[in-house]
Amino acid sequence: MKRTVIFFAAMILTASVGLAADVILFSSKNGAVTFTHKRHSEFVRECRSCHEKTPGKRKNFGKDYAHKTCKGCHEVRGAGPTKCKLCHKG
Repeated sequence: MKRTVIFFAAMILTASVGLAADVILFSSKNGAVTFTHKRHSEFVRECRSCHEKTPGKRKNFGKDYAHKTCKGCHEVRGAGPTKCKLCHKG
C-alpha cells in the first residue's frame, strides 16, 4: 500500500512539472517552432486567450490553430514574429 501511494505521488508531481514546462518545442515539416510559455504568459496575462481550461494543455493544437491564434495575436499586438522563417527554424 505504501509503495502505491508513493508511486501515485511521483506520477502527480511528474505530470505537474511537465505541464509547467517553460520552453516548448513543436515539430513541423517547415522547421521546429520554439514557444516560451513564461514569456507569453507575462505578455498575455489571460490564460483563456490560448487555453480552453486553466491549467491544461491546448487541445487540437496544430498548424491551423497556431497560424490563426498565435500569428493572429502577434499581428494584433504588433509584437512577435509573423513571417514563416521567424517561427519555423531549422
